[in-house]
Amino acid sequence: MADFEFPDDLLAAEREAWAAIQAGTLTPELAGAVQDRLTAYATEAGVDRYRAEMALKRVVRHPEA
Repeated sequence: MADFEFPDDLLAAEREAWAAIQAGTLTPELAGAVQDRLTAYATEAGVDRYRAEMALKRVVRHPEA
């Protein structure tokens, strides 16, 4: 999304979590780590965390859109 410039580590974490979801292997630890990093990003960038989360998921899960 043009509104957000996600850092590489956050994109990588979300991609790892998405792969784990698809494989049925997502752990609470991995999910929590992604949420913690997303919260830190939103705080640093001064953006709404929920909007950032929706955009991040869209970028990772639907890259062609």
